Amino acid sequence: MRVLVVDDSVVFRSAIKSALDGVTNIEVVGTANNGKIALQKLAQSSVDLVTLDMEMPEMGGLETIREIKKAKFPVRIIVFSSHTTRGSEAALDALTAGADDFVAKPSGEGSGLEGAAARIREELLPKILQFMPSEARPHYSSSKEALLPGGTKPYYPKRDVHVFRPSAIVIGSSTGGPPALENILKNLPHPLSIPIFIAQHMPPVFTASLARRLKELCGIETAEAKHGEVVVPNRIYVAPGDFHMVLVKSGTQILIQLNQAPQRNSVRPAVDFLFESAVEVYGAKVMAFVLTGMGEDGLAGARVIKEKGGGVMIQEKASCVVFGMPGAIYSAELFDSMSNLEEINAVIRRMVS
Repeated sequence: MRVLVVDDSVVFRSAIKSALDGVTNIEVVGTANNGKIALQKLAQSSVDLVTLDMEMPEMGGLETIREIKKAKFPVRIIVFSSHTTRGSEAALDALTAGADDFVAKPSGEGSGLEGAAARIREELLPKILQFMPSEARPHYSSSKEALLPGGTKPYYPKRDVHVFRPSAIVIGSSTGGPPALENILKNLPHPLSIPIFIAQHMPPVFTASLARRLKELCGIETAEAKHGEVVVPNRIYVAPGDFHMVLVKSGTQILIQLNQAPQRNSVRPAVDFLFESAVEVYGAKVMAFVLTGMGEDGLAGARVIKEKGGGVMIQEKASCVVFGMPGAIYSAELFDSMSNLEEINAVIRRMVS
């Protein structure tokens, strides 16, 4: 994986390069301090992935992404954005424009270049690895978990998602998720007859910006979920960054609980916790959608949903930025239907009308 580092700060360029130096099959082939220079280097040399700062002189990150797409350079783009409301909005704009993923930029305070490199490596490296060919990176599979003792996969009757009328919709997404969520939640009928719950792998602040953007897009009341909140129809609940979101029943009411239990599947919020808790509350009347994202979060939850008779629909590989999460469910044969974002949108519109 040949990487071009684009940042106007020499400190961050050095920290990113230091973070990637020595990693097998990853090579930093160049740096640039603004988008114009980056475009020149992309035209002159072979690059697989660009790390891109959002705020730079002469040509900033958003304009650079648009020019990369216009020139049809075959590169993946990971943007660095400040951990602020303004930075989170910029990151979402970048994803909409065609960036593949983002990393919240470390504050730069504290332990100098070495410390910054360590923090960047922890966040950036998994996001780069997801775009590498499987033979060039560590590969983990839960396929054995999907097998019965005899070595066969369990069979679960398939639901017809075109006629299924659930009591709640749960959605899990990661890399590439924000634009995918915008596509599947647009043009929803008003009011929604049921609630929708979303677990998107994002840090704090970024999930709040995502909720605001979805509310503006679909006109449905959408916000980060609050601990102890009573669930009502016609609302979309987004799991806050760094909190797991689970559903519980209290008498006749359904409540949201947030917690900071250990990460699951290396993430918090975890899709599996949301899916499993939804089954406890809604039983077979749960409909799950698993969208683009790295890893296998949602696999265990999809299994429980299918065991209880609920529905699972996954995003097709061709439209995914990363086919990790839906791919794991596909391999385990724990889905009822697989389709593109337009068809998923049509299915959701029928279910909530």
